[in-house]
Amino acid sequence: MPTPIVQFGTSRFLQAHADLFISEALGTGEAIGKITIVQTTGSAERAGRLNALAAPEGFPVIVRGLADGVEIDRRQQVTSVARALTTASDWQEVKRIVAEEAEILVSNTGDTGYDVESGDPGTEIPPSFPGKLLLLLHARFVAGGRPLTVLPCELIARNGDRLKEVILRIQAERIGDAGFETWLSSAVVWGNTLVDRIVSEPLEPAGAIAEPYALWAIENQPGLSIPCTHPSVLLIDDLTPYEKLKLHILNLGHTVLADIWLKTGRLRDETVKEILRDPHVAATLTEIYVTEVIPGFAARGLGREAADYVALTLDRFRNPFLEHRLADIANHHAEKIVRRIADFRAWSPEVAMPRLAAITSNR
Repeated sequence: MPTPIVQFGTSRFLQAHADLFISEALGTGEAIGKITIVQTTGSAERAGRLNALAAPEGFPVIVRGLADGVEIDRRQQVTSVARALTTASDWQEVKRIVAEEAEILVSNTGDTGYDVESGDPGTEIPPSFPGKLLLLLHARFVAGGRPLTVLPCELIARNGDRLKEVILRIQAERIGDAGFETWLSSAVVWGNTLVDRIVSEPLEPAGAIAEPYALWAIENQPGLSIPCTHPSVLLIDDLTPYEKLKLHILNLGHTVLADIWLKTGRLRDETVKEILRDPHVAATLTEIYVTEVIPGFAARGLGREAADYVALTLDRFRNPFLEHRLADIANHHAEKIVRRIADFRAWSPEVAMPRLAAITSNR
């Protein structure tokens, strides 16, 4: 069966987010079809997930938490994945699927997923995700160049615009085909998206535990396609308010807590809910939100929205069902400080932010 959705990345986040939404929408006839998952890293640790992701019976996602004061604890089987491949051994088949079947590409390749190393060679299978994506898109162009939508889910501001810039740059360096460049800009729709769901634990060999709250906000533009109709998938005209609130409240809060955890020698397996039981830590985070973050948003006309989102975020952080480990949040900590904290200070420079400034100066 053709798979109109090709997903780059095998993360537990995508399993409990896009894969789950599409699975639910398939059950109501509101999805365009199933998914081919592509592992891009060659990680031996993740290779074991592939068979389980594409198993006919699906893989489990457990949703636990509070929604409007009601306790949620349900287990669902995700059956939206038809194939799970790896670029390391299935490169030719991945090229064929992108060239012939795909209508939408989805990616979540981590916080440094758009990096192109200076030594990233023009080999058959480049090591970087952008290098691989460029060759896959070129294969589609050569095969006739049907239009395509790209929906990146990396936590990068204007992620579609950013990925397009990277692809156009390396196209000019490595291929230099004017017709291909025109096709990349006119026939490929690069969607800007924002994803928001706390996915705290993996299940083995595949699956995840996640909170009830979920959002996939996609900024509308001409020609853009979405993989499904779902209550958590919003097609909106302006992504900026959603992007800023999520990045500079929820993600910023996670990074503040990770910074405290890293600098104070706390328990190795400590979770978000556990660290917030420390009155000093809870007071520090609340003070940052009240005296620095909300005023920063208020200076941009989003004060009420920020206050509401802070309250929601603190409830989500204290979800008694989730084991969201600070060791996981602390991955790529220096890069996260730049995007989540330093960029927020630059966005609202007229507001004094001494505690956030201290974190950025010590990174």
